[in-house]
Amino acid sequence: MILDSTYTNKEHKNIINDLVGKPYSFIESFKMGGIGSKRMIIEDVSPNLKQYMNSVADINYANIEMRPGGIIMYINKGLKNFTWIIPNYQLVIYKTNGASIHAQGKYVQFKNNKTFKENKSFLNKLLNTKVIYDERFNFQYL
Repeated sequence: MILDSTYTNKEHKNIINDLVGKPYSFIESFKMGGIGSKRMIIEDVSPNLKQYMNSVADINYANIEMRPGGIIMYINKGLKNFTWIIPNYQLVIYKTNGASIHAQGKYVQFKNNKTFKENKSFLNKLLNTKVIYDERFNFQYL
């Protein structure tokens, strides 16, 4: 689900909390070593996300916030901000040349450059939390 988060809206806050949970507390985020990424450069997006990208030759940026039930991706388009809410059960992460996040029939591919390399530890943490989430539903050895 993509929301226009340029201005704060209580309804949007409730929707986000319902889909991916309340934000981690300060102590929890400190124990985890941070829950947010630095900004990353978007290289490519799916056709149904093109409307949320800058149409001119500007660089598109996004950053990711981890929540207990998923992630929130913040996308900047000029002076507007968009929030893509992705629950864990819909989240798919591919690490090829850079990384790409797929969910809900959409994807965002990040450019493999200095800003991406700065976020390597965050992406590893994100992959580990996704694996832990998926292991809860592994009924192979019952």
